[in-house]
Amino acid sequence: MIETIYIARHGYRLNWINTNWKSPTGLPRDPPLAAYGEAQAQELAAYFLALPEEKRPTIILSSPYYRCLQTSKPTSQALEVPIYVEHGLSEWYSPVVPGTGLHPRPSPAVVMQTYFSEIDPSWSSIWYPTRRGEDVEALHERANGVIDLLVTEIEKRFGVNHKNILLVSHAATVIVLCRALLAQPDLPLRVGCCSISELSRKSDAMGVLGAWEAKALASGSHLKEGASRDWGLEDIQIANGKVISDQGVPETQEEEDIFGPQIRRSSL
Repeated sequence: MIETIYIARHGYRLNWINTNWKSPTGLPRDPPLAAYGEAQAQELAAYFLALPEEKRPTIILSSPYYRCLQTSKPTSQALEVPIYVEHGLSEWYSPVVPGTGLHPRPSPAVVMQTYFSEIDPSWSSIWYPTRRGEDVEALHERANGVIDLLVTEIEKRFGVNHKNILLVSHAATVIVLCRALLAQPDLPLRVGCCSISELSRKSDAMGVLGAWEAKALASGSHLKEGASRDWGLEDIQIANGKVISDQGVPETQEEEDIFGPQIRRSSL
């Protein structure tokens, strides 16, 4: 049974300091880490390596975006644990402006393994967010569904082999995952780069949602310069009571948009 879930945000992005960045994979809106972000990822790895062995994560589940996989890599190498690519942990995009296309979707794990050999492609993503974007309510619904399925599937597939797991994701997704695990949908939380949240399972808890207590939330105490570039859902741009829509990727309107849970769960 999983006892501890660590959740980290990716490191500092290159596009925040360089407008001429290029995507290593060619995927739009998929910047790599800046050198500072890579240093943060190394500090993240050092933190987990310094933990007692029984407290270290034994698997990493990462968003498929390049910056998250880059962030995961040093910890994977230091702890000698695999990275599983999980699309349910992907970036949050607001709803697309109609007729402008769809949001980008990173390649499958087997393709991303050509960039990161630490990836174990045997894991199939249990959830895909829609490429048409999500409002805040739908983002919360995704987090609830993903974490419920994820914990259950890991315990079903691996039994007692993994007591501690690490999720690597994006600011908005990290926030709603913490809210889901704590059953606190209005929890105020700002998440900085390479910050860590640690959630422990309550001894008398049933199920997954609300079955955890926070030992740390978006902590940057392990980082030399602390958690930088923090972000919260209160930073979302709103117009007429709704999240401002975003442009899709041109010429993707007719592409496939598989989304939602990819395995069955009676509670969904």
